[in-house]
Formats: sequence, structure tokens, C-alpha cells
Amino acid sequence: MTNPFDFRTIVFAKHAQHVVLVHFPIALFTMGVACDLVALRSHNPRAAVVARYNLIVAALSVPLVWLTGLLAWRLVLGAPPFKGILLMHLIAGVLAGSVVVAAGWLHLRHPRSATAWRLSLELVGLLLVGLTAHLGGFLSGVNQPG
Repeated sequence: MTNPFDFRTIVFAKHAQHVVLVHFPIALFTMGVACDLVALRSHNPRAAVVARYNLIVAALSVPLVWLTGLLAWRLVLGAPPFKGILLMHLIAGVLAGSVVVAAGWLHLRHPRSATAWRLSLELVGLLLVGLTAHLGGFLSGVNQPG
């Protein structure tokens, strides 16, 4: 039996990196958007600061998630052609990651300007993240019928 705390098991497991790392920016982005909505509604500057830092760190982690996604495609799936659910997951992931990066960049460049446009972008990002996660569940085998 494999030791779950063995360094080689943790680092070199074919599936582990992308599946584990993807949750970090999802959680940061989701909480960042929630705090941004609270800040806009209540005019709470602390919520705005929390939103800002969550969204910036989420944006900084997106390239690592993209890299591990490509590695999972190559190492786990054997680099099949992009079609069907895999293609939809790739497109949704690139779009979702781009929106997360754009939201982080907007918070970095304009920290005090909570606008309806920026919040709309963040809400679209949440929808794209959810779609990407749903499709990824089918690729990982989590969302199997029955």
C-alpha cells in the first residue's frame, strides 16, 4: 500500500496537482466577489480591502492552475485531441481564468472604485468558474451518472 504522506506520492501523483490546486483560486475568487458585494452594499471599507486582496491573490494563482491543467491533460489523459467535454472545459477554464485575472488587475489598478461594471464582470466570472468546475468533474470522474 502506498504511504499517503510520502513526498513522491504527493508530488508525482498524476492527478493531484491540478485537482488540488484549482480549489485555491476558486475559493479566493468566490470570497472576493462576496466581500466586494458586501462592501458595495454596506459601504464597508474593510470588506473592500478583503475583496481586493482575495481577488489579487486569486489572479496570481491562475497561471499555476492553467499549467497544472495542461500537465494533467498530458500526463493523466495522454494528450487526446481537444473535443467534447475536454474542449468545453478548456474554453471555459481559459475564459474563467481570464476573468479572474482581469478582476484582480482591476482591483490592483483601481482599488477604490467599486463599479457595477466590475461587479458584473466578477459575477460572470463566478458563472464561468462554476461551469468549468462542473465540466472538470466529468473529466475527473466525480460527476459520473448513477
